[in-house]
Amino acid sequence: MRELTLHITGMTCGHCLHAINSALAEKPGVRLESLRMGRAVVSYDEQAIEPSAIERMIADAGYPATASPADDGAAEEAV
Repeated sequence: MRELTLHITGMTCGHCLHAINSALAEKPGVRLESLRMGRAVVSYDEQAIEPSAIERMIADAGYPATASPADDGAAEEAV
């Protein structure tokens, strides 16, 4: 499983959080780790789904999302 941070625009209320939670809960290979206004962190099975598909799932729920890989410890290795 890989971790992905999604920056989400247009979220203003609890309904927004519920809509995104529901959209991600329906997809095998995706696990929502955290969700707050404007940001979600998910774990996903890279054999089952691409990050762009996760972005589309959120966009289809009505919220534009941009994915960026979460810190995977690479900074610690560089020290």
